[in-house]
Amino acid sequence: MRPLAVRRPEVPAGIVAIPVRTPLVRSGDDLPAIVAAAVRGIARAGDVVAVSETAVAIAQGEFVVAETIRPSRLAYALSRHAGALATVSQPESVQLVIDAVGAPKVVYAAAMHVLGRLRGRRGVFYEIMGEAIAAIDGYTGTLPPFERAIVLAPREPDAFAQAVYTATGSGCVVVDANDLEKAKVLGASTGVDRAVVEKALLDNPHGNGDEQTPIVVLKWRAAGGNPLWETRV
Repeated sequence: MRPLAVRRPEVPAGIVAIPVRTPLVRSGDDLPAIVAAAVRGIARAGDVVAVSETAVAIAQGEFVVAETIRPSRLAYALSRHAGALATVSQPESVQLVIDAVGAPKVVYAAAMHVLGRLRGRRGVFYEIMGEAIAAIDGYTGTLPPFERAIVLAPREPDAFAQAVYTATGSGCVVVDANDLEKAKVLGASTGVDRAVVEKALLDNPHGNGDEQTPIVVLKWRAAGGNPLWETRV
């Protein structure tokens, strides 16, 4: 566990991110208990424990094995024109989106995306689809035996974060972070400043490979008030 100093200019100086390894998380696991055991002796009151949304979703059974999905022609057509790193580059993931919102909306979003690109605007497809696509992670990059699992959004992330806070005495967030310098807090325990935590996790200290560090402990090592908290609890 090597401490990682957060040096981005938009992040208050003194925040340090510590990745923490855990056993492989499986469906049905008591993840708050696993998190509490993993951060014992590391996290304390005033810290924030950031838990990967993928780990939370897998523990809750919120994933679908790709082989159980039969993509339509529309799913294959759209996936062939997506970027290699995009969730929609996988026809099975596209099919889940189609099943969720219907083919007409997906076709409309794809058409608006093409028009947007012609006008120099990117990401229109994702703007229109919103949570329907944000809730789906592609199956590449997940550790075995989940490398062919399409991971969905975790259920009740705020409640999960509060359960970890109760078990550890440290604040908690459920976060969706990646190596594209994007981080979004999906759920948080009472008092945590979500905006500051998102900035502190832009470098994705969780990792997207086989690090097996679904937990990151954020510590404040400077004088004055703790910016990780809106109010001290």
